[in-house]
Amino acid sequence: MKKKILCTLLVYLLFNNIYSQTDTIASYTKKTYMIKMRDGVKLFTVVLFPTKQLKPSPFLLERTPYGADFPLENNTTIPVNKMGSLEAYARDGYILVFQDLRGKFKSEGTFEMTRPLYHLIDKTKTDESTDAYDTVDWLVKNIANNNGKAGIHGVSYPGYLALDAAVDPHPALKASSPQASPADMFLGDDFHHNGAFRLSYGFEYSFLVENDKLSNSDFPFPQYDLYNWYLQLGSLKNVNEKYFKGKLPSWNDFTKHPNHDEYWIKASTLTYINKPQIPILHVGGYFDQEDLNGPQLMYNHLEKKDVSNNNFICLGPWNHGGWESKNADSLGEIKFGSNTSAWFQAFEKKWFDYWLKGQGEGKFAEANCFQTGSNTWKTYDSWPPKNGELKKLYAHDNHNASFTKPISNDGSISYISDPTSPIPYRSLPIEATYGKGSRWNSWHVEDQRFVSTRPDVVSFVMDSLTQNITITGKVIAHLFASTTATDADFVVKLIDVYPAIYHADLKMSGYQLPVAMEVIRGRFRNNFENPSPIEPGKVEEFVIDLHDINHTFLKGHQMMIQIQSSWFPIIDRNPQKYVPNIFEAQESDFVKATHTVYFNNQYPTYLELSVVKE
Repeated sequence: MKKKILCTLLVYLLFNNIYSQTDTIASYTKKTYMIKMRDGVKLFTVVLFPTKQLKPSPFLLERTPYGADFPLENNTTIPVNKMGSLEAYARDGYILVFQDLRGKFKSEGTFEMTRPLYHLIDKTKTDESTDAYDTVDWLVKNIANNNGKAGIHGVSYPGYLALDAAVDPHPALKASSPQASPADMFLGDDFHHNGAFRLSYGFEYSFLVENDKLSNSDFPFPQYDLYNWYLQLGSLKNVNEKYFKGKLPSWNDFTKHPNHDEYWIKASTLTYINKPQIPILHVGGYFDQEDLNGPQLMYNHLEKKDVSNNNFICLGPWNHGGWESKNADSLGEIKFGSNTSAWFQAFEKKWFDYWLKGQGEGKFAEANCFQTGSNTWKTYDSWPPKNGELKKLYAHDNHNASFTKPISNDGSISYISDPTSPIPYRSLPIEATYGKGSRWNSWHVEDQRFVSTRPDVVSFVMDSLTQNITITGKVIAHLFASTTATDADFVVKLIDVYPAIYHADLKMSGYQLPVAMEVIRGRFRNNFENPSPIEPGKVEEFVIDLHDINHTFLKGHQMMIQIQSSWFPIIDRNPQKYVPNIFEAQESDFVKATHTVYFNNQYPTYLELSVVKE
């Protein structure tokens, strides 16, 4: 969940002449309040009012752990042309509300990371749903000239809070848009992916939000490139011994709950949110480096019980929160042909206008999903669309790939996985996640040639395409592999390989764009609740969900399957010797192992793809 300071409000820091400017359309006035919750805890809240309000307006609320306030005094007048991505809402008179959640910055109470919805079990308890309810209740009763309706949105942690607010919502809360919201922190969002711990992110984020109630804290690393720092950290047991000293609740919970136990299940939105009670617009990015899984997973989860057509999804070619930027016509070296954030911001405004103001026809497509490769927006009646043809892209000998199943009884390739020399997840240097110059925001589209020549990375490439192929929907890897050890990680990628000479942009010649990639920790190959060691030498099938994509592999490009067994330091090092709790592994538990990938008639490694005709 991104270190998401309210970027809309931080632009105010750039005002050098704010008090002298005027706006011919509208201006806003800032006021702050301490709003009392049902248990007496008061939450710090910023309200921006239209200075010249012509008619009653709805509220648009954002709740955050990252600091709701900004350095302007109460009763300061703010021109609407300084409202950043909220300018369109400001020009239309929305009352804009920002709130520190309990226990953070200027709000009272105790902070709890991704607090479960306790009130569902015990009505005397408070949580993010009840706090949102009490906030909306106070707003509609105490803020003048409101129309009795409110919406809530937010990106990352604020998106998670918007999702929680939609559970047992206040009657005035008419719509919610959780954007880049996590769904399950063990299965596929911020802190774990398929049981594999996200080391650098988990380490830096827990320090960010829990080290100091009144600030966002960057860990004081002694160097810029952190690859060797994390490597020299050694076993995860050293984190508390050397640095955190047991002071960060989230890190302590990581160490106590290495499996998908009751702790993770209780905290998962999949457990306590089962149907959309108000209209919900899920928003996500195909290249989200933090919460790629959440919007897709939660949309599909709620869709099963959406009897009132309240459940919608929008997916785009974005990193984490990229749709909030001023111009999202590219990411890293990959160009999208249009300003996709401008498209989304106009769409989101129409969506809230309908639910909160009654404007427009309200005929929204079930899914609005950008298609990379062809660089076009598409609408669908269901997501994923149901007209796809399932095809299998198989690995073959000689590092080839094709849609034809191997016929040989033989076919395998082995590589040595060494925990003392893990494969970096992006090219060096590995900057601090939110540090100066960090390339964290674009690593999901980074050219994979930086690892393709390593002996512990294997690739399978098909011939150049003679026509376009569009993959829309879920990508599932079926990896047949064995190991000489008792545990192993496997990372599988689907890569779009550009032509060797790409005339449209020569510097992109041969570029290896990962369009889907994911990791699985071998001990969880059967289930996430009860890990088990791998039997050395036994061939097993590892099934890995690479999530939904919508991508056209253009004529002349190639499709590649790539497999490796470390992704450091975004994923912690698997000792490869099975231990009950990797957070307690000893240095002696980290061993080299030989992993073997199979591609024959009996054990065919393949990617399952949904191919659609355009």
